[in-house]
Amino acid sequence: MSVALRQVKANGVELNVALAGEGPAVLLLHGFPHTWQLWTHVLDGLAGRYRVIAPDLRGCGASARTAGGYDAGTLAADAEALLDALGETSAAVVGIDAGTPPAFLLAMRRPDLVRRLVVMESLVGRLPGAEEFLADGAPWWFGFHAEPGLAESVLTGHEDRYIDWFLDAGTLGQGVDPAVRDAFVHAYTGTEALRCSFSYYRALPESSRQIQEAVRTARLTVPTMAIGAHPVGSALEQQLRPVTDHLSGHVMENCGHIIPLHRPDRLLALLEPFLAPAGSTGSRGQLQHHGRRQ
Repeated sequence: MSVALRQVKANGVELNVALAGEGPAVLLLHGFPHTWQLWTHVLDGLAGRYRVIAPDLRGCGASARTAGGYDAGTLAADAEALLDALGETSAAVVGIDAGTPPAFLLAMRRPDLVRRLVVMESLVGRLPGAEEFLADGAPWWFGFHAEPGLAESVLTGHEDRYIDWFLDAGTLGQGVDPAVRDAFVHAYTGTEALRCSFSYYRALPESSRQIQEAVRTARLTVPTMAIGAHPVGSALEQQLRPVTDHLSGHVMENCGHIIPLHRPDRLLALLEPFLAPAGSTGSRGQLQHHGRRQ
């Protein structure tokens, strides 16, 4: 399946967007340290039935490196504006890692726009449910990345070793295809590229406040699937269950954090029936299974 790359202006920001296939829109939101190439091994499987839209998030890859706007609310506005710029009035939204909070807020704000929501390997702010996962504190790099100016001053010139650590840990030591690895390293090399990526962590308090405010006044009504692996497991599902009307949860055994690269076939096996248009066999049945292990 061929992939076309376009620069699309959305919410005042030039976003690099990978497009493939035709049909109902599926928007894919990556995390750290990724670009749209995170979805390399699932694009073919989705593009046979859907119009797949996979942007580099602001500040990442070939998208514009902005001074600010790395909070989940602004990123959700980016995603909404991107869909509008591409002429889409409805989309399934899939987010992983740093792409999960904006995917969640977009679905909360625009349930008329988001027909299905899939979120993976992340937490949604400080919502209750993740206490066991956070029992020993947040992962070590959260504090390192959050200190303004620190991580980029230490890591500039050593980006490849740092990115490799995340890619190895995120695939349980298996690693990723060399071409994808090289694309990630290139995307996160240089002080400014690092500053932008770490700005996501520096905006976490604001993102958490936005999420808390959203659930204070509304529920998530969009059919939602939460997928966990190592290390997040079921924590995301446990956060979402009290605030979500239609939720299915899955935990993938023997799968690292970078699910789309580590276990793409198993991910597609979950996505295909869940994303199927209303009335298709299996699309509704997915919502009846909770906590299934894959």
